[in-house]
Amino acid sequence: MINRIKSLFAGDSTAKASASASHAQNEVQLAAAVLLVEVAWQDETFDEAERARVLDLVRARFDLTAEEAETLLAAAEKRASGSTQILPFTRTIKDRFTPEERVEMVEMLWQVVYADGVLHDHEAALMRQIGGLVYVSDRDRGAARKRALERLAASAE
Repeated sequence: MINRIKSLFAGDSTAKASASASHAQNEVQLAAAVLLVEVAWQDETFDEAERARVLDLVRARFDLTAEEAETLLAAAEKRASGSTQILPFTRTIKDRFTPEERVEMVEMLWQVVYADGVLHDHEAALMRQIGGLVYVSDRDRGAARKRALERLAASAE
């Protein structure tokens, strides 16, 4: 990492491209994590089950270490608490994820919604809003919800 930073100051174009790609990836990870935190907070609590689910999801989706996932979650919580808009985050997901990845993101969100075992009206409303903003059809959202419930049931056994 130090070499990457040094090469940026030295004007290495390869390092600049690498840093730019890394920044874009970090932006995508943060946007996804913020949305996961937002749905977790919709019932006005972010309990340990939801926190553990978010950490597991970001670790698996972005191939992060436990420490990296914790750092990402802390940044997402800070960003979510300082923002009143989800549009910048949904736009990042819409623009940078493939259609299949967007459906996967919706499934991840459903897993967080159901982590505490209860679907609240505010969570359902936010899921409809996010699904529309990331261009996931109602049919695909329903299928993602069903898969999320199946995964949670399987993990509880």
